[in-house]
Amino acid sequence: MQAMLLRAPKPVDEDPLQPAELPDPEPGPGQVRLRVRVCGVCHTDLHTVEGELALHRLPVVPGHEVVGVVDRLGPGASRFQPGERVGVGWLNWTDGTCEFCRRCQENLCVAARFTGLDADGGYAQYLVIDERFAYPIPPRFGDVEAAPLLCAGIVGYRSLRLSTVQPGQRLGLYGFGASAHLVIQVARSWGCPVYVFTRGADHRRLAEELGAAWTGGAEDTPPAPLDAAIIFAPAGGLVHAALGHLRPGGTLAINAITMSPIPELPYRLIYGERTVRSVANLTREDAEEFLRLAGQIGLRTEVEALPLGEANRALQRLKRSQVRGSLALIVP
Repeated sequence: MQAMLLRAPKPVDEDPLQPAELPDPEPGPGQVRLRVRVCGVCHTDLHTVEGELALHRLPVVPGHEVVGVVDRLGPGASRFQPGERVGVGWLNWTDGTCEFCRRCQENLCVAARFTGLDADGGYAQYLVIDERFAYPIPPRFGDVEAAPLLCAGIVGYRSLRLSTVQPGQRLGLYGFGASAHLVIQVARSWGCPVYVFTRGADHRRLAEELGAAWTGGAEDTPPAPLDAAIIFAPAGGLVHAALGHLRPGGTLAINAITMSPIPELPYRLIYGERTVRSVANLTREDAEEFLRLAGQIGLRTEVEALPLGEANRALQRLKRSQVRGSLALIVP
């Protein structure tokens, strides 16, 4: 199979991914093999190829917003049939026995594996996955449209829930990329006024098209205090800005797998029973619930598609914030 392979991490401007021909993978017990059609490009891929995440295996095929068709079943696999279209996200496998799995917190599993990091991902023609960690995709979405749902959408939805925002409450979003442009639509379906803080004029226009009540920069003051907020950009300095706009008793959720250092916090910013919490990974329940919701509310995804061979260029554009919405790779 054709794939884009990471042999060693290095800056994305140095083209860390190389074209490669690899053996077609075979599904093991309880696994299915997908013929990959599309794979989304996520900020976590950027952190992977540049070595900001601990790399447990090399070489590795990145990519964890995977849309494909089941083409082979491993022994004992029965959840899907050949020809069914499914998606694969960041969470690749959990042990089901650790204390976190037993508490329904499999996103924190001590032995968790992640797609495109611990197991080969979707920047390739084939992928194998435990059938329990693959999900049906609502038929209303085309392959390219569906790709960002599998991580940006699912983890964004988890962030929205962990922000504890309630229908009709004011929500702030810091950064407006692949995840935020989906979260705003869910929040608007709940009747929430959404205030978007972002530097890019193009991102502000997209936010306004999607129903933002207000847009501005992180240094600007929104029209009213926020009931809840989510930070999507991996910039620790935004924690100060977000807490400064958050009402007493509000919650700030940080949707970032890595982040620059958070500057020392004056106590007044968290006083008043404000809560700051990180968002770590996702659960299968998050995935299934979000994908159903996305189909029900007719979520609109803004996706630009590129050929698989342009994976390095896609990551370079992502790093430079030269993306409106999200990017996806078409697998030949």
